[in-house]
Amino acid sequence: MRRLPVIRRPKAGNAARRIGAARPPGGASFAGTARLGAALLICALAAAGCHEGPADAAVVVLGGDPEVGRRLLDNYGCGECHAIPGVAGADSWAGPPLTEWAARRMIAGALPNTPENLMRFIMDPESVEPGTAMPDLGVDDVAARHMAAYLFTLEHDNPLGPPHPLPLRWLESLLPAGPRH
Repeated sequence: MRRLPVIRRPKAGNAARRIGAARPPGGASFAGTARLGAALLICALAAAGCHEGPADAAVVVLGGDPEVGRRLLDNYGCGECHAIPGVAGADSWAGPPLTEWAARRMIAGALPNTPENLMRFIMDPESVEPGTAMPDLGVDDVAARHMAAYLFTLEHDNPLGPPHPLPLRWLESLLPAGPRH
């Protein structure tokens, strides 16, 4: 008795390669492109979760007047060490910039950024961060409340990420010249 030959079907992937089936440009398979797209989506979502901007409504400092706080920051000479938007001449980088204050999560790396903690730091910086370079300027609780009220009006205006310690103009100067969107 004679045996009949066994006919085996080639796997779809091998058959497609042998037949010369068309592939998307660049030679990527659909599955590979889908995996890449999913990975990029996951990275984008993860990066969006890293945003330090305000989660909810703006913080209001009860009993504080932002305009009085802005003038007090000028009167106490805070701009001698800090860059503070809206305060004339406050463009020093000797200390950290106080730009986009409302978006910050921590004060001096030690306390959550709340109006009460900010007032405590303004009145007695050494109690929050021992050995700090920030001087005790003898600010009382009323003045500290007004200063905190002003700083909490400085909201996060850059949707691409948290406040940066380097001047934005300097960072932009590193980008190649050309149209910016």
